[in-house]
Amino acid sequence: MILADPMPRNRLLAALPQDVLAHLLPKLTPVELSMRQALYRPAAPIDAAYFPEAGIISMVSILSEGEQVEVGMVGREGMVGTPLLADVETSYVESMVQGPGSALRMEARAFRQELQANPSFRALLLRYNEAHQAQVIQTAACNGRHALEQRLARWLLMVHDRTDGDEIPITQDFIATMLGVHRPSVTVAAGALQRAGLIRYTAGRVTVLDRGRLEAASCECHAAVRDRFAEVVGLPIS
Repeated sequence: MILADPMPRNRLLAALPQDVLAHLLPKLTPVELSMRQALYRPAAPIDAAYFPEAGIISMVSILSEGEQVEVGMVGREGMVGTPLLADVETSYVESMVQGPGSALRMEARAFRQELQANPSFRALLLRYNEAHQAQVIQTAACNGRHALEQRLARWLLMVHDRTDGDEIPITQDFIATMLGVHRPSVTVAAGALQRAGLIRYTAGRVTVLDRGRLEAASCECHAAVRDRFAEVVGLPIS
């Protein structure tokens, strides 16, 4: 399919050599990402790789009693479908759209073929996968050791990195699910950030008012993941 804009907004694709990108473009199909859409479910086959151009996709771990917690986040800096890099055909987590947008979709079979045919494509995605694993590891450490107010600040910064503008359409219920906590705890933490003038929260919407002070209120995890991404992939997250 011929894309309306020949230069993808996805940063991984845009970083490829022009000849490699030109070869890949006919195999990429633009798709819309709708809120709460599940791209993959646990143990289900991965039918395609997605390269977001706008919006946010959450990797969500679902426990046996139905409890959920976010373990990773992807925007236009990355891709989803990384198990395909290891020739694994199923997903371990649910990949769910938390912020609507759009993506470029490549069928799993074509994706595997291109990994074999294009060393530069494969090398870039392997480096991305390493950086994304650092995010997953740091998220686990953060969830286990840091105060909720710090974790909320870190999470809002990650969403802000992947959002155009300062307004984030999100509910406290959804934030609580992503952080694996109860909503009243999020209400308390968000209230503290709001009273400090870092954010403004209204029903279904968070506005980042002071990014610098929000970074100061966060733990070290946001900066650690950002710096690792730049080091390994050579690209900015935001």
